This record gives sequence, C-alpha cells and structure tokens, in this order.
Amino acid sequence: MGKLLLIDGNSIMNRAFYGIMSSKMLTTKDGTYTNAVYGFLAILFKVEDELKPDHIAVTFDLKGPTARHEMYDGYKANRKGMPNELAAQMPIIKDVLSKMNIKIIEKQGYEGDDILGTFARIGEQQGLDVVILSGDRDTFQLATDKVTIHIPRTKAGKTEVDDFDRAKVVETYEVEPKQLIEVKGLMGDSSDNIPGVPGVGEKTAYKIIQEYKSIDNLYAELEKGEAATIKGKIRERIIENKELAYLSRTLGEINCSVPVDDIKVSDLELKEWNKSAVFDIFKELNFKRFIERFGLSGGEEVKDQSTLFELVEDAKASDVINIIKSSKECIFYIYKNDDKTSKNIIKKKFKSLAIYDKTSHKSYYLNISKDEFVANFKEIFESKEIAKLGFKLNDDYVFLKEMGIKANNISFDAEIAAYIINPGNKYTLEDLAMEYLGIDVNEFLEDEKNDKKTVKGQMNLFDAMGTPDAEQLSDDEKSKICMYAFIIGELHEKLMAKIEEYNSTDLFNNIEMPLLEVLAEMQLAGMHADKDELTQIGAKLKVHLDELTKDIYDLAGEEFNINSTKQLGVILFEKLQLPVKKKTKTGYSTDVDILEKLKKYHPIIEKILDYRSLMKLNSTYVEGLLPYINENDDRIHSFFHQTITATGRISSTEPNLQNIPTRIDFGKQIRKVFKAREGYVFIDADYSQIELRVLAHISQDENMMHAFLNGEDIHKQAASKVLGIPIEEVTKEQRSSAKAVNFGIVYGISDFGLADQLGISRKEAKNYIDQYLEKYSGIDKFMKDIVEQAKKDGYVETLFHRRRLIPELSSNNFMVRQFGARVAMNTPIQGTAADIMKIAMVSMYKALQDSDYDAKIVLQIHDELMIECKKEDAENVEKLLKECMESAIQMSVPLLVEAEVADNWYEVK
Repeated sequence: MGKLLLIDGNSIMNRAFYGIMSSKMLTTKDGTYTNAVYGFLAILFKVEDELKPDHIAVTFDLKGPTARHEMYDGYKANRKGMPNELAAQMPIIKDVLSKMNIKIIEKQGYEGDDILGTFARIGEQQGLDVVILSGDRDTFQLATDKVTIHIPRTKAGKTEVDDFDRAKVVETYEVEPKQLIEVKGLMGDSSDNIPGVPGVGEKTAYKIIQEYKSIDNLYAELEKGEAATIKGKIRERIIENKELAYLSRTLGEINCSVPVDDIKVSDLELKEWNKSAVFDIFKELNFKRFIERFGLSGGEEVKDQSTLFELVEDAKASDVINIIKSSKECIFYIYKNDDKTSKNIIKKKFKSLAIYDKTSHKSYYLNISKDEFVANFKEIFESKEIAKLGFKLNDDYVFLKEMGIKANNISFDAEIAAYIINPGNKYTLEDLAMEYLGIDVNEFLEDEKNDKKTVKGQMNLFDAMGTPDAEQLSDDEKSKICMYAFIIGELHEKLMAKIEEYNSTDLFNNIEMPLLEVLAEMQLAGMHADKDELTQIGAKLKVHLDELTKDIYDLAGEEFNINSTKQLGVILFEKLQLPVKKKTKTGYSTDVDILEKLKKYHPIIEKILDYRSLMKLNSTYVEGLLPYINENDDRIHSFFHQTITATGRISSTEPNLQNIPTRIDFGKQIRKVFKAREGYVFIDADYSQIELRVLAHISQDENMMHAFLNGEDIHKQAASKVLGIPIEEVTKEQRSSAKAVNFGIVYGISDFGLADQLGISRKEAKNYIDQYLEKYSGIDKFMKDIVEQAKKDGYVETLFHRRRLIPELSSNNFMVRQFGARVAMNTPIQGTAADIMKIAMVSMYKALQDSDYDAKIVLQIHDELMIECKKEDAENVEKLLKECMESAIQMSVPLLVEAEVADNWYEVK
C-alpha cells in the first residue's frame, strides 16, 4: 500500500518565512532572500525521512479571484498582502521543486486547499494512505481514517508535529471532521473574513453543532419551533442570519471536486532529482548544508558532512598546547555557565574548553578543571605571539581576567567580523554557520545523536575519564562546544575574505578588534557609586512625587490612578474636556507627544509630565541602579557593546549609563552619585559638534567649512545666512531655530517636524528648510547624491568603510522608503563620528598603557569620553586625552575637544 504526501505550499512557506527571520533573514550574495525556501526544504526533507512517501505533490494558490470571491466580495478582504521578501521567494521554491521532480499543482480559480482536498479524496479512493502537511487547521475537515493532517507546531522553541486523523479530531473537538464546516458556518472566521452569525462565538458554535449535528438540522428544528436549548438573543440572531450561516458554511468548505482530469495519481510518484540542476540552484542559493547532505556535485569535490572534523576527547592538555604553539594560533571556545552571583559582575563558572586545529581538522575537548585550565593555558592566552580566535571575546576577556589571565593578541572575533559585514543583524554562531558554512548546527547535532556516533564516527564520547574536579558534561554539550570551536576556525577565512571585499580590513583590524580590549577593561574598571547618596536622592524623589500626586489630584478634582492610561484619559478628555488628539480602540491616547501638545490647555499636563519623568527616574536610575552597585568594590560595572547599533555607536547595558536624563534637575543629580575614588578625579572630554564637522568634511560645503575653519558659531552662521542678517544681530531664539535645522537636516527633518519643534507653521518651516539648503548647497547635493548612490548600491559607508545595507530603499511602501532615505543620509555622518570616537578610545588606551599615569577609561557616551585618574596626573592626562581625540582623523575642518576635571560626574558636566 502506497503513501501520498500532499503539501500546502503557501502555508509551509509562510511558516518557514517567519520561523527563520527571528534572528536574521538568509540571503544570497546578491541580496535575494532565501529563508523561506531554506525552511520549506528543511521541513520537506524531515517529513520525507519520517514518512517515506512514494507519492508527493505541492499545491500553491494562484493570484486572482476564486469562486469564493465571486460568491462573497468580502472574502479574505482583511488579509494583508504577502510581504515582498516572501513573495520574491515563491518562484524560487517552485523552481527548486521542479528541479527535484516534485509535482506542483495549481489551478486558476481554486485555492491550494481545494486541490489538497481533491487529491486527498482521489488518493484515498485508490487505496493510498494520505498525509496532508499544512499549518492551516482548516484542513482538519479533510481528516478520515485514511487521511491524516500532519500539522507543525512550535513548543519550547522547537518545531514538533501533531497528527490529526478522524479519531484525533473527534477526541479534540468532539465533532466529526466534516462538522467543523458546520461550526465555521456559525462562528465564521475573522482571518478569512467569513462573517458567520453575528454574536455566535466559538464555544457556542461547537455546543450547537455537538447537539444538532448540522446547520440543516438546526434550522429544521428552529422552523418547527423546536431547539429549546437555543434561547434569547442567540436564537434571534441565528434565525435572522440564516443566509449568512449558509454562506459562511459554503465559504469555509474545502472543495474536493476540483477538475484535475489532466493529472493522475501516478504523476505524483517520487522520481529521481535532476541532480546537476539541483546542485546548481543550491549552490546559487548558498545551501551548502543541503549540497553536502545529499552528496550533490556539479563536477566539484564535495566535502562529506560527516567528516567535517574529528572530535578528540582523550588528548592531553600538554599535547594541545604544543599544537597551539606550533601553529601560533589558538582557536577556542570556552564553555561557561551564565549564572551571575550578583548583578553587574561576571562570576561565571568554568565548565570546559574546546580547541580547534585547522591543519588536522581536529577539535579537542579538554575535560579539565578551572585550576588546571589556568595552570596550563595562562601562558597561551597571555602570549603576544599566539593569535586568539573566538566568538564574543569581550565576555571571554573579562572571564579570563577574573581568573588572573590577561589575554593578548586577540585577532579575530567572529561576532565582530559578522557585524562589520552586516551591522543590521544580531548573530549567533548557529546563524553564522548556516549562512557562511551551510551547516545547520542543531540539525547536524540531532543527526549525531540519532546515529549514536561522534562527528567522525570513530570514538565514544561517553567513556573518557575526566579529572575528578572537572565539570562532567553531557555528550550533547561536548559535541556542541567542539562544533563551535570548529565553526569559529572555519568562519575565519570566510568572514575575513568578505571584510576584505568590503575594503573594511583596516576597520576590523585597527579599530574594532583593539576596541574589544578597551571596552572589556572599562567594564572591569567600573565607576564608583555612592549608595547612600543614591538612596537620599530616591527619598527626595519620593517626597516630590507625593507633592506632584497631590497637585494632580487637586487639579483633577478627585483621586485616580495616574499610571493608568484609561483613568487618565477619562480625567483629561471627559472630565476636564481637553481636546482629544488621538483615540485608539482601547481608549484615549495619553503618550508624551499628545501631552506635550496639550500643555497650553491646562496646568495639570505639566504636572503629569513631571510626574512621569520622576517615576521613570526613580524606577530606572534610583531603584534600578541600586542592585548594580557591586558589594565588593562599590562600583557599577556596566557592559559596553560594539555590535548592537547599526551605525557603529557603542552602547551600554546592565545598567545603561549612556541614557541618564539631564534635562531635569533630578536627572542631573543622579550623576553626583558617580564619584572618583579618593585621591582621584574624573576628566571628561567632549567632541564639539563632531557630526556637523563630519558633515562639513564629507559634503565639502563651503559655508559650513568656512565657519569651522574660522571658529565661527555654526548655528549663528546658519541663522545669518538663512535670514539674511549680520551674524552679530542673530538673537538667541534665531540661533536656536538654526540649531534645530543644523542637527535635524541629515536626519531628514521635514517641514512638519520642524514646524512642530519650533511652534511655527508648516509653510514657514518649509521656507526655512528651502532657504537653508539653498545657502548650504553642498549639503543639499550630498544628501541627494547619497540617497541615489544608496539606491544603486544597496548600502552606504562611513569614511572608514563601515557598511550599512539599506534594503528599505527598494520597498514598495513609501514610508519605508522614506525611512531608508533618512538612514542613507545619516549613517555616513553618525557612523563616521562613531568611528572617530573608537579610534580616539583605542589611541588613548594605548597611550595610557605606554605611560606611567595611574588612569583608566571608565565611560563613553556618544561624543564624550571619561577618564578616572590620580589627581597629580590630571593635567597631563587631560592634555593627552585632548591630543588623542583631536588627532583621531585629519579632515578638512579641525576636531575640537572641550574637557573638564572634577571629583564627580555631575561637576564635569
């Protein structure tokens, strides 16, 4: 007896598309999206392995109306169109399937479900066991004793499959599969815009059909005056909407009589692939994993997946060390737990180590304790002659330093390399393995487990005797960390070749990799925080919050929950009758933008805005900071990241010290908490208008360069040029308006945005922007040219060849394209400014290492760098800091740095 596998093409492609886009979107070298195609094939191959069908077909929907649309104009009217990124992959999967000789069935005027239903019945009649692979539960109505619905679901992050035959449907829903159509007739289906009977929900619909079996029986009983169990409004609605019930049932029923006389079941028999053609398309799509899995070849030598590397578990540490010394290269993966004994300090536990040797393709698992690791590998990691290659090496640097090991010659971090290539993605090693090596790590390790063998299949992972105090790992963990070390080693050549292609080698080697150590040392250094003073600020905040609460209650005329959007909306827009700016389905909008526009209408608004600011300040920067003060040194050790932002800026987390608000006095007071330790001071240096200086250099605008070269106030100059008045007559307000345009211009500021910001009409704002661009024609030309170039290239770059892809510029959505244009204008400016700061940080770090000064970099915020140093060294360190920052790059205009020295952060700013 044969088995027929029918696949709902649209459903599985949709599932695959969203299933492999959470972390990143797979693409080919030319930017073609492939995540849905890859996911579809992975599901197909897995199901084929499990079910072993001898007949197979895939159905797809075709564009254009169907009989259901002709029957009901509203059918699927609420459905959003298929995303462009998915639509572009539909022809690709069809091409792949045709080369694999898998039958594709499409029929104009009919949906894929109708074709599934038709061939399910034909297959069943011809004695075949039929399995329908679909993510659409509407197909449950097709289930019989011979037709099973194979439906994937996600559980604990993994895809599992449930099988629904007739018995399973009855057990789950307490109705026969065919009766699911009757249920839908009553309850409708919002996803397909099938109306159903208004007021009849899912629970009621099932209850009715369980009792009356069908809509026909239901209405027959109602017409006889029976159906006593259906009462009140539900009864009225069912009687009044009989036509809708029958229409909905028809719309929801899968048509199992599609005319398919031209296709026989025998046409669906599995056939040999056109291997040469499949190899070519898999190669084009970069599906190396599938090429290796199926041993495909287009006249090229194909590496057997099972011999990627040899896992060696019983090697001695001394032997591995000799290999490392000989190769002058340490490709490693340190396995450690992620538990923290206290916030903000990495106190991770060493578990094991894997070392990969490229020459022999061996990955060594070392079953050693922490003490043995330090004793054996301290020399290796501290050697300046041996290159270190790893992943997320910032974490490893801190981890090693806490064990008394100072890592040197950190030459390659796969995460940073991937970030240089595409800063828009957040990568895991699994992602990188799939994209650049064609290896699906989880699938590969699952194969390992099923085969009960090592990666090369010649040694037992479970029998080695470890050191008594070493961490005992499961076989899965051992395989995985050795796989990780192998991946890091193999990624090195691939990623560095790509970086070289992008002309970003200098950026990687001389900026990003040296910066890794700088940021790790900043985390280790931390900043001293006065816990008592922070607590006192919190107490003052609470007193002020209590006062604000009372004032708000008095102005409202009653007490209410100020933190409740719903209650606040009622007070503002119903009781106080303030003009409604925006209303949503859930009530009135009271977000900050709305409240700012209402300030002039009632004094309560100012109080509410202050209340919200102080509440956030208290929760985030008082109560939020207290747990991060380390009990051992009274310092906060924030994490500094270099692979988060798309522009290249450094970010801070746990806690975020870059975002302490300074516009309100209490926010500024928080900075008083951060004090230099006794006998030391803070030196804070800030680039003056660095983004505008970069803009002047890149655009070569004569007026802007003239201002910076002659020490003029750039904002006064802009006001003077635009308004046509002498620079000495520019008022404070006029300078402020010009400043808004100066800083907003490369962010694509609109007349609407400027009008809102300055409180002027859109006409006035538009005229101001037009005049500005006329006077600063070099900037106007730069912005137009960079957007056009980005459309052509698909990316923009900083002066140091930091590339950012901008796929938004090719979107069909106007708003998305506008966002892409703003990104194209801003990234070269903000990204270059970020690069300059990184160069300055690396330069200052090296200068301090080469000096005898007792000083460390402790904080970086956008254009600002802070040093903690001994008081007697302050004057020299300040001079050194300004020198490093101002000489980071030579441009057409000078870089200027302003520095201050004080005992705490508040006073230096």
